[in-house]
Amino acid sequence: MIYSTEVQHMCPVGKGAYHGPAPIPEEGKWVQVKEIKDVSGFTHGIGWCAPQQGCCKLTLNVKEGIIEEALVETLGCSGMTHSAAMASEILIGKTLLEALNTDLVCDAINTAMRELFLQIVYGRSQSAFSEDGLAVGASLEDLGKGLRSQVGTMFATKAKGPRYLEMAEGYVTRCALDSDNLIIGYEFINLGKMMDFIKKGDDANVALEKAKGSYGRFAGAAKYIDPRHE
Repeated sequence: MIYSTEVQHMCPVGKGAYHGPAPIPEEGKWVQVKEIKDVSGFTHGIGWCAPQQGCCKLTLNVKEGIIEEALVETLGCSGMTHSAAMASEILIGKTLLEALNTDLVCDAINTAMRELFLQIVYGRSQSAFSEDGLAVGASLEDLGKGLRSQVGTMFATKAKGPRYLEMAEGYVTRCALDSDNLIIGYEFINLGKMMDFIKKGDDANVALEKAKGSYGRFAGAAKYIDPRHE
């Protein structure tokens, strides 16, 4: 280590007591984090690319500094889905610090990793006060039984108003309007359930009908429109 001339000629002064870093909450414990292996937690991070064309929600389950579980969800960019596939292979088994300094292929995923790192090392994880944290596999609960990301897609113009295209419940097939042409409900297809019905042997049309549902005052509407074609 090289010291400047000014420092070399300084007289030494003691720095007094040292109590270590402030403890942070981790999986139901208060932990003084001094090394990467001291970090545990389950949490999420949101990232975006430079042109802000797409975004990523990254969920990690970290145990003693090692990433044991990763859920990568992306939106708005077709190339990002392929980047997510690669990131899912890259992330698992790495330490938090390795993952922070690894090219995760896509800017949005890299940014999500940065934001998630900040959450977890400052003790802001979802499992901060959960004893022993969350089991590996917990991120799948965010997806529900159909194991599909919860996505909302709406389109609107000043001239023609809003169109609901996708809700958390699924793919929107019809919007229900009242006598004033205001949306009062919608019909949807839960695509995860539909695919499960088909895999069990149901005819596609039967599966489609079984996976349909509705929300709001759909049954009593004055008019129904296909949001993609009307």
